[in-house]
Amino acid sequence: MRFGIAFPTHISSWDLIRYAEELGYESAWVPDSQMIWSDCYATMALGALSTSRIRIGTGVAIAGTRIAPVTAHSIASINQLAPGRVFLGIGTGHTAMRVMGQEPMPVDEFREYLRVVRALLDGREVDYTYRGRTRRIAFLHRDRRFVNVDDRVPMYVAATLPKALRSAGAYGDGWMTTTLDPEGYAAAMQEVKAGAKEVGRILPSDFHTACITSICVLRPGDRLTDERVINETGPMVTTTLHFTWENWRKHGRKDALIPPFFASIWDDYTRRVEGYSLPENARFRQIHDGHATFLQPDERRFVTPETISATCVVGKPDDIAARIRELEKMGVGEVVLLPAMDCQRRVLGQIAETVFPLCSGGVRAVTGAQA
Repeated sequence: MRFGIAFPTHISSWDLIRYAEELGYESAWVPDSQMIWSDCYATMALGALSTSRIRIGTGVAIAGTRIAPVTAHSIASINQLAPGRVFLGIGTGHTAMRVMGQEPMPVDEFREYLRVVRALLDGREVDYTYRGRTRRIAFLHRDRRFVNVDDRVPMYVAATLPKALRSAGAYGDGWMTTTLDPEGYAAAMQEVKAGAKEVGRILPSDFHTACITSICVLRPGDRLTDERVINETGPMVTTTLHFTWENWRKHGRKDALIPPFFASIWDDYTRRVEGYSLPENARFRQIHDGHATFLQPDERRFVTPETISATCVVGKPDDIAARIRELEKMGVGEVVLLPAMDCQRRVLGQIAETVFPLCSGGVRAVTGAQA
């Protein structure tokens, strides 16, 4: 098992990438969301210049906010700073699009986007259509190293729903998920494999799967209702809640779309949304306030033992290590930790100190950092 970090992209948080490298984490996933955080590529550039081992990439880049050639050139520019240790995580744009009141990129457009980006990052010419005009494009001046596409940049596709999962199988070098449920993971992976089969592809043995979550280490006597536990897990719980509400709203408000662990708080949460001060066509600004960064005070009541257990990995170090081994058996190749912003350094350090020694992947990472 590999261990990576993700964090709310603040331009001053590039030092967190260096700190993670010192702790033994193997990768840093830097999110892309233009209305709530700093620019991910600027942050990655600073992190790349301050490190030598850790892998750096987007976690994830948003297809709807940059045209495909720009995304390819941006990540290839980072690859010039950190040759061979750069990756591109990419998705349709759940939050980055919705915080502008827009929908994520349709999956058919997303598949075409992935096709163009993959070809450019492979150093190939590719047909690219922009505003109805199709032309064949390729990077120029490659010998002058403005970008680096000689050291391959893997592309990891973030996906939840079936059509997007199939896109991951068709074009991705890996898949990024948030699911901790073995049955849900297995069903999703079948869609990924089906997508590969549709294009005559067999998933390579090194197809990478990464699960992003929050981990909270419990001390003796701690309970899931304690303030520290709620503060550390709350942003992940409510981020999942906001995504679930958006999916429920978009797909007909069907009860079947509500996960069982949200059932007991669902009516209360929908009343909260309906009572926002902004009109319905502007509520997206309040729904996603605090996204993956901090816990809105009025949403603390939704962070219950049940919702924490379903969306985060929580327990004593031995319990967490056992859960990570379960994820590994499921097929997950990397656990990406996304702590709440106000406690991220402490949480990352605590996990490295208490959990890494109990996991084979952590031991390898720490050994590599010291070598």
